[in-house]
Amino acid sequence: MKRYFFPALKLTLVLVLLTAGIYPLMIAGIAKMAPGKGDGVTIEKNGLVVGYANVGQQFTGDNYFQSRPSAVGYNSAGSGGSNKGPSNPDYLQVVKDRIDTFLVHNPGVKRSDIPAELVTASGSGLDPHLSPEGALIQVPRIAKLRNIPEQKLRDLVNEQTKAPLAGMFGPATVNVLKLNLALDEIK
Repeated sequence: MKRYFFPALKLTLVLVLLTAGIYPLMIAGIAKMAPGKGDGVTIEKNGLVVGYANVGQQFTGDNYFQSRPSAVGYNSAGSGGSNKGPSNPDYLQVVKDRIDTFLVHNPGVKRSDIPAELVTASGSGLDPHLSPEGALIQVPRIAKLRNIPEQKLRDLVNEQTKAPLAGMFGPATVNVLKLNLALDEIK
């Protein structure tokens, strides 16, 4: 028994040291070199933190671009999806209600033109991005409410659009918080 016990104990202690000590310290050190120093990238306005670059926020006013729906109420302490599949009747009703609400607030938009991300939550429930199409479809509503030419808002969306990584990895995205902050700057 001693023949197996002490080597197993030594191996356990070495692995505990590696996995519970050295590895977490190494990852924390790497995170300190990342943007935000491992604490998240904050977005500031007038010296005050108004949000995080990678956490979605809810915008309820029709004069702002609306974010993607959240399955967790935009609570970053507990990210997660709804875990309901596309054939679940409850989920289908939620999506239908979101479509109906979107159409009420965006008259003139056809049901078939609504991008999926405007009526479905992301897997994390906290996605802060929309596709450029998801932002552009909201331009007529915002232009009318803010009395801003639609072309000026389209240009703003294009300025705020981040291209795919290296031009080919992932989709083009628009951070809704940054877009709405830029929208507030338009005179």
